[in-house]
Amino acid sequence: MKLLVLLAVSLTVFAAKVAGTECAKTHPQQDAWVQRSIDNLIRRARAAYEDEKAEKPYSRSLRVIANSLKQCKLSDNGDFTSRYPEFVEYIRVLSLEQQRDHQLGFEVPDRVYFSETQSFVTVPDFLLNREFLQAVKRFETLPKAKDLLRSINRSRTKEEQLLYFSFESRHLGTPDSDESYRRLLVVVPGDSLRNLPEKWVQFGITDPGKRVAVRNLSVVAVVPDESSTRTYFKDYFRTYRQNGSITVKGRWELGYGDDNCVKCHKSGVLPIFPVDGSVSEDEKAAVEAVNRRFLSYSAADFGRYLDSAKFGPGLGSSLPNATHPTVECASCHQKNGLGSLNWPMDSVLINSFVEGGRMPLGSNLTETERSLLYEQLIDGYFSIEEAHPGILKTWLLGKLR
Repeated sequence: MKLLVLLAVSLTVFAAKVAGTECAKTHPQQDAWVQRSIDNLIRRARAAYEDEKAEKPYSRSLRVIANSLKQCKLSDNGDFTSRYPEFVEYIRVLSLEQQRDHQLGFEVPDRVYFSETQSFVTVPDFLLNREFLQAVKRFETLPKAKDLLRSINRSRTKEEQLLYFSFESRHLGTPDSDESYRRLLVVVPGDSLRNLPEKWVQFGITDPGKRVAVRNLSVVAVVPDESSTRTYFKDYFRTYRQNGSITVKGRWELGYGDDNCVKCHKSGVLPIFPVDGSVSEDEKAAVEAVNRRFLSYSAADFGRYLDSAKFGPGLGSSLPNATHPTVECASCHQKNGLGSLNWPMDSVLINSFVEGGRMPLGSNLTETERSLLYEQLIDGYFSIEEAHPGILKTWLLGKLR
């Protein structure tokens, strides 16, 4: 019996060592482990930010840290969590999307989120009739889709008017086609007094001459009030059947999984900066009206599903004892404004806004200056240098309290 007990203990110790979970006991040991973990996580995060091929090593590093916190019971250690509250919570919320049923990265399982928010993110019926769905399928038939929207507007009051335009995105392809950048956006006004959301409904559009139809259709729903703007997301896929019918169903419900919405949508909805020349002259006023609407919203509020403050400060945040000045992106991009630009975030989106000349607002920089600015912003956020730690490391170590 003693031999069996000793063997079991030995196997347990061996398994712990293999898993890399030799637990730090003393304060100095724990401090050293936290420092190493933060440096490794940020190094991997930056690599994943710059190249999506590096996402697997990043995910492994995150998983190792999360497992160590759990197996060494550091998350339950009041002394440890009081010294490193930012680090402990950050690892927890980052790890949410690694769970099979939390692909959205929210606190609740995906099925719960979609069930509870269904009434906010449904596609309006008038955008689901067969004639409109056929017309919005291809670039060549978009004029007919817009005629149908104009017809709908003729029966609506001024406050109920749909805003719509087609454009080519500077940023990302659709979830079903990385190479598809054409869109039709329809903004459907809501009524906050009646708790009716405003809906930004976006259709992916097949490129001219292409035969394979883009399937994606997304809804970002917002309910603005004085202090915040409740925000909800859902992606749908259109299924084109041989008999000519088109059905619309949630991407997640169809079994295609989903993405972490807040990775790109820190501010909830996004302003629209189309590729130059992709918007017709008669629709440019609609682009301006849509962006004014975006600016009228208060800070995005994801409710009980996610506390975005747990991801910390973002790009351009000021640091104590900074050795050089930074662009104050955080004057707008912070939790009470347009959302902090923090990890996890999408490099294509951030890069196109800065190097593409859209941000910082009102700046007049040369192409070279914009490239330098972008490099400084990324270095200033992800740096793990001991002498000059970046925003993320400084915050995770509790030095911004």
